[in-house]
Amino acid sequence: MLGYAAKRLLISIPVIFGILIVTFALARLIPGDPCKSMLGEKATAQTCAAFITRYGFDKPLPTQFFIYMGDMLRGDFGTSVRFSRPVTQIIIERLPMTAELAILALVTATIIGVGLGVIAARRHNSAADVSTMMLANAGISMPVFWLGLMLAYLFGVMLRDTPFWLPPSGRLSAGVSSIPFYEAWHWQLAADNGFRKVLEFFANFYIFNALITGNWAVFWDAIRHMVLPVLALSTIPMAVIARMTRSSLLDVLGRDYVRTARAKGVPEKSVVSEHALGNALLPVVTILGLQMGALLSGAVLTETVFGLSGVGRMLVDAIFSRDYPVVQAFTVMIAVCYVAINLLVDLSYTYLDPRIRPQ
Repeated sequence: MLGYAAKRLLISIPVIFGILIVTFALARLIPGDPCKSMLGEKATAQTCAAFITRYGFDKPLPTQFFIYMGDMLRGDFGTSVRFSRPVTQIIIERLPMTAELAILALVTATIIGVGLGVIAARRHNSAADVSTMMLANAGISMPVFWLGLMLAYLFGVMLRDTPFWLPPSGRLSAGVSSIPFYEAWHWQLAADNGFRKVLEFFANFYIFNALITGNWAVFWDAIRHMVLPVLALSTIPMAVIARMTRSSLLDVLGRDYVRTARAKGVPEKSVVSEHALGNALLPVVTILGLQMGALLSGAVLTETVFGLSGVGRMLVDAIFSRDYPVVQAFTVMIAVCYVAINLLVDLSYTYLDPRIRPQ
């Protein structure tokens, strides 16, 4: 298994290298001058010359690329042109928000989607089956931004004075703050310590941070703020997973070994859970990997509607302002996450299907 995992990891390296090349090239093919995009009316010839020299835009593109590669291998993503801050620090602040939202949305979509798909398959052509598929079609048809606005209006405005009210924006309520777990545990770390950056990154997962520190007030407040964004973002993948689960399970339930199990008197619940569901999950796992990548890269609309400071909004702003280091860093981070998720999907196949396990 270790050899199989290492082989899949080696195959992923050229993919990541190709992504680096494409990202670097596309960032510089965006029309417009980065100096004028950033400085506006202040962009005189002398100012732009100093700007271009400072950020290395005067060097040949191959030289810029190799400098960029060397910095990336050292974990240095450069300095944001727009904010004059290290991009690594911006990643530490922004990426956990998007990752937390995407993980919660995927977990929600998987649990509900698989459950609905199993119900629809077990009660094929019944009212439950038809109702489930109608809901799935409706879920796929609703744009995320429209659904997000409707949810915010319903739970944030119409139900304002009821127990069902939910916060329509932000990550935490006013006056509620999340204390990083390394500070709560009184860990003394050097300011330039790389390990501290890792801890800061995980501390920005507010729900995780509040859970391990036992700060239940922050935990429940963060959960309440995530309910509406998670519902809006998980609707489409939930519908896709439900349809795929139903289709795959119906196919497996028609196989000979399932009919044999039924003929032997095995209870229907055991037939589905022990004989059919595991085999039916292979295509569903593939969909899960693809949906996780889509959630990470496509959360911009959800973040915009609910006022969340994540990767999506930052990336769009960086593209418009020609902030090359931020665009490259966030694109590469999302791509690496996508490749890692697909690697996990490949490895999960060997667990779900013994026929493809390495001998």
